[in-house]
Formats: sequence, structure tokens, C-alpha cells
Amino acid sequence: MNTNESFAGQVIAVTGGAQGIGLAIAQRLASHGATLAIADINLEKAEQASAQLRAAGGEAMALQVDVTQRSACERMVADIVARFGRLDVMICNAGVVQVKPFLEIDEKDWDTVLGVNAKGVFLTVQAAARQMRSQTPIAPNRPKGKIINLSSIAGRYGAGPMAPLTPHYRASKAAVISITQTCAYALAPDVTVNAICPGLVETDMWKQIDQQWTEIANWKSGDAWKSRVSAVPLGRPQTSEDVAGLAAYLVSKDSDYMTGQSVNMDGGLSMS
Repeated sequence: MNTNESFAGQVIAVTGGAQGIGLAIAQRLASHGATLAIADINLEKAEQASAQLRAAGGEAMALQVDVTQRSACERMVADIVARFGRLDVMICNAGVVQVKPFLEIDEKDWDTVLGVNAKGVFLTVQAAARQMRSQTPIAPNRPKGKIINLSSIAGRYGAGPMAPLTPHYRASKAAVISITQTCAYALAPDVTVNAICPGLVETDMWKQIDQQWTEIANWKSGDAWKSRVSAVPLGRPQTSEDVAGLAAYLVSKDSDYMTGQSVNMDGGLSMS
């Protein structure tokens, strides 16, 4: 990406944008001039995040959205367009995780994780794409819109030390990769659809994973995290800012000819 590229005039929405990876992405894009819509199930945190962006000189709005509800996704897009006139990029980042022994996972657990991580992405992509296909591109010879989904390297394979404790999470993230490919095909040439597959990102979600995993394994708090990070070839955990850098590239003109791709960004943890 050209680090001097401006996203001024572009309206970008981030679901799950109030914290962690979503907030880091929003901050990076706002620093390049983008107008942000921070969508989150927690309205108070979304308002705090959008206030931070405005305090830094950006333009932002907050929205409360349950991505598992079609009407909520459609209302989110309608509210963004009513406020800013268009929607150029949708970043489907909202997600949940659960660590639980395979035979103890019940229907509610499965439905909750797949509901947010897979159904939520699909409904958000649909709502965003309808708007994008109806508008003119932000500039000549550019897509009418871009969609960026957050998957995970966990969606790439079903084996490994965490696999028996996260089959529903892994299935949901594999679904995101598949949704990315099929939607990219369905929406071409008007809208590009790509995904990011992060690895071990140092966020509150991984604190939750460590807490649940260490309780099950009867380890000390932090042991699960240390064990996984020790396997990363680049020798450190991933930061939300690392992911934000790739997101900025996918928003930029440099990625305009790229669609249907799910890009691993994990410090070399998964080389496939």
C-alpha cells in the first residue's frame, strides 16, 4: 500500500469495531482520512470508540448492531447512508469464541458461535452489497465497494492442540472463508470481497481463550497463551495494529484487482 494514500471521502463501517482488532482497524483507516461507522452490540463502547476517533480529528458515528439479525444489518446500512450518503467499505469483524471440550458443546453453544461468526458475516455482506451495487464508484475504474471479512487461521485446519476445544469456532471461521469466495464470485465485478486470517492476536478474546483453556487443562493462567506464542516463527504475538495494516492495504487502490482471497497473517504459524 502507498502509505501516503488518502481515504478521504470514503465511508467505512466496522462491525465489532468498539475494541480489539476492529478498533485498531478503525483507527488506522481514520488516520488516512476515512469516515468511520463503528457498529457494535455494545452501544456504550461504540460511542466511546467513535468519540476517540472524533477527538483525533476524524469523522465517525456509533451504531448498536446485532449482526445475527437481518433487520439490524439492513438498518445499520440504511443509517450509515442516511448520515454519510454512501458506504464504500464494510469490514465484517464482529465475532465470538468459546473454548469447551468437544463432547460438552451443546446446541446453544454451536448456534451462538455460528450465529455471530458465520450467519452474521453473511447477513452483513448481503446488506452492504445491496447498497454498494446501487452506487457509483468513489473514483473512476474502481470497485463500487469493498468487503473485508475477518476469518482466522483456525478456519484453515481442524487439527492441533486447540481443535478439540474449539470445533464450533473453527467451523465458523472456515465458513467465513467459503462465504468470502462465493460472495466474491456473486458480486463481481462491482464489489470485491476478501478476508484476513489472523493468528495469535493479543486481545481480550485471547485472554478469554487462555482463561477457559487453562481451567480445562488445569494449567496456570497464561500458560495456554505462552505455549501458543512459543510456536510462532517470528517470535512474538500478533498485535491488532498488524491486522490493521493488512486491512488498510485491502481498502487501498493497490488491492483493487484482488477478490475472493483469504490472506493468512500470523507470523508464520500456518504456512499454507
